[in-house]
Amino acid sequence: MRFSVTDCCDIIIFGGLGDLSRRKLLPALYRCELNGQLPQQAKIYLTTREHEGEERELMRIQEWLSSQLKADECSKSHWESFSARISFYSLDVVDGSGEWDKLREAFSCKLVGDRVFYLAMPPSLYGATCEQLSQHGLINDCARVVLEKPLGYDRETSDEINNLVGEYFAEQCIFRIDHYLGKETVQNLMALRFANIQFEPLWNSNYIDHVQISLTEQVGLEGRTDFYDQAGAMRDMVQSHLLQLLCLVAMEPPHKLQADNIRTEKLKVLQALRPIEGQDVLHTTVRGQYVEGMINGSEVPGYLDELGRDSNTETFVAIKAHVDNWRWAGVPFYFRTGKRLRQRYAEIVIQFKSVGHNVFGGQSGQLESNRLVIRLQPDEGIQMMLMAKELNKFEMRLQQVPLNLNFAETFENIRSDAYQRLLLNVIHNDLSLFASRDEADLAWAWVDPIIEAWNGLGMQPAPYEAGTWGPDASAALLHSDHRAWHNSGTGRRKRK
Repeated sequence: MRFSVTDCCDIIIFGGLGDLSRRKLLPALYRCELNGQLPQQAKIYLTTREHEGEERELMRIQEWLSSQLKADECSKSHWESFSARISFYSLDVVDGSGEWDKLREAFSCKLVGDRVFYLAMPPSLYGATCEQLSQHGLINDCARVVLEKPLGYDRETSDEINNLVGEYFAEQCIFRIDHYLGKETVQNLMALRFANIQFEPLWNSNYIDHVQISLTEQVGLEGRTDFYDQAGAMRDMVQSHLLQLLCLVAMEPPHKLQADNIRTEKLKVLQALRPIEGQDVLHTTVRGQYVEGMINGSEVPGYLDELGRDSNTETFVAIKAHVDNWRWAGVPFYFRTGKRLRQRYAEIVIQFKSVGHNVFGGQSGQLESNRLVIRLQPDEGIQMMLMAKELNKFEMRLQQVPLNLNFAETFENIRSDAYQRLLLNVIHNDLSLFASRDEADLAWAWVDPIIEAWNGLGMQPAPYEAGTWGPDASAALLHSDHRAWHNSGTGRRKRK
């Protein structure tokens, strides 16, 4: 979408020269520039505690972009127009010192225009930053704020942060970002369900056997040592990414694809999520921690070796969950996430039930159930596994074959950038891809008792070798239900 010359939406990034900004936000904004998606009068203000001068910092940003973007995206003319939007300000959000007055002067001549404050900084500074914005008169009627996860350590601390931000911004002006919701395939999940007659009638417990949601990583701590050891996989991944994906899979069709309608249906899913408390964690959850092993042929250290001290923080979680409502009664949802696993991918697997009767007989081969695989990364796409007759055979021999929708092959010049999509939604003041406070609160209300039960029962993380699929107990969690994890890239999964 292109804006008229009168449209204006300024973007102020706190932590503007930090890791998130240089790896995700600035490349995403540059792609918006490349596609003509930024308002013509929009400015980008990068704030930091100190900087080395505009010329030097712009050179560094150009270098960062060159390393992040594809060769055909790097254009001198687009860089010139993009860099002309950028200004730098040295600010201290704790004591209000620095160039706050200069930043206010930059806006003083703008009586109208939207303002986006992106807090790419530790959540402990959110409250102080919003206070300074208010004291310096920077919050106008069209201002909104973007919050990065993690929003707190538990339900109580999350509530404290939301209260602090809520003193200065109304709920409809707060954008809690989850980059998984910006992925094209996640949005295509709704198109798949609500725009295709062959799926929505089958999207229930009458036809679906179970659902798997996996977010697996090959990397270890990657410089996030202190944060990760305090959070662990449950707080870092399950509370946010996995539960948000669950909501999109399990929610009822909204009246309209608008923010309020979508959020209402997601809330119903979280309200119906069966609590896991006390002794329940022993047979419905798996907690793991990686030890040294091999990743892509190279030896990698264990978690404690990377950390440099003892810790019982989990780097792997698997959970069997249930959504107790009419649509999903009796259908288990299996979550899995972890670091230093065999492959990096994110996918949702919808496993359908078997046909009621095999008319072909045993001589035709094993009759396998249909399976819908929605791949979020690294290569986004949708795959449907169907039974078909083997060709060039006289006898009836069946085998499972894939119907593939590979987005890169289907859509020309696709540039899937989750942060670009989410930033555009913020610019357009569209909350449909962002979690509400109630969603975050219910997610913590479900996660906290699991962590409390782990600690109360002394449930230590089970060790697993780096480069595997996690602890043996993870496979056993499904095996006890006569099921198995779908591990992409390792061949066809055989049902137990």
